[in-house]
Amino acid sequence: MVNIQLSATVNVTAFSARQKVTGFVVDEISTQMHGGEPVLVMGEQICWRVSIILSLPPSGDRGEVGAIDVDVETGQLLISPSLVQEIESRAEYLVAVS
Repeated sequence: MVNIQLSATVNVTAFSARQKVTGFVVDEISTQMHGGEPVLVMGEQICWRVSIILSLPPSGDRGEVGAIDVDVETGQLLISPSLVQEIESRAEYLVAVS
């Protein structure tokens, strides 16, 4: 039997995490992206994992191009330049094959 216990103060709601991620991707990557449904992830840090969805008018959502984690205690977005580059590359690929 394995018993694992984790503890964290959840200062950031799923709704707030999604808003933070959407704001970041719109400001820093593309206005054609938004945050998807957050999922609680437990690891070294407990965070909300928010998928990044590419949307193209007039067809709407085209698919997921990545994810950004948000620390549940601080609200910090856990991003790096390489993560942003991966999201951009996946979006370009999705547009090309659509």
